[in-house]
Amino acid sequence: MQYISRALFRDQALTAIREAILGGDLAPGTPIKDVELAERLGLSRTPVREALARLTDEGLVETKPHSYTRVTPLDTTAVRDAHVVVKAMHALAARLAVPRMADDDLAAMRVANAAFARALASGDVPSALAADDDFHAVAVRRSDNFAVIATIERYTPLVRRLERLRFAAPTGRHSVAMHDEIIAACAAADAESAARLVERNWATLADLLSVEEN
Repeated sequence: MQYISRALFRDQALTAIREAILGGDLAPGTPIKDVELAERLGLSRTPVREALARLTDEGLVETKPHSYTRVTPLDTTAVRDAHVVVKAMHALAARLAVPRMADDDLAAMRVANAAFARALASGDVPSALAADDDFHAVAVRRSDNFAVIATIERYTPLVRRLERLRFAAPTGRHSVAMHDEIIAACAAADAESAARLVERNWATLADLLSVEEN
């Protein structure tokens, strides 16, 4: 029971700190002190340290022994590498998923895209991100490929800050129409077209990377 409680506290800390980083509350380069975070979250230092170790693996936190722990600056090289992988895995997920999709899957994608459109129209970036996740998660789950799912989970945090920039900009609204095209390809059981459209949708993040680099 003690182990389960510890794991729950670690997961609680992980979720809270990750959301603070991705939401901009902890900006790139911000120093992190486990004591202050523990007090802020109402937790002991142990689950916070475990969460920071996981976030270091995800590339959102970096540590130099006996010097600092901080939110990783937006390293465009690392983000570009992660983006290429995430884009390819989502395209592969679509290719694997389409032959297995049922009407309920298509309905879930339409509901998620409608929520996505509403969030973008109201400027609610966190809700837009959540709805976009729900949209793409349908194909990821239906792909039923643990390696694809694990790879997406591993590298998505690195591109999440870039997604936030995209959905905060007017050009982010183009994704609604792109999602509609993906749904149409899935409904037509055209796996190759769906994969190509998903890849194109994720490729739009590369434009923001170019802006960040200039």
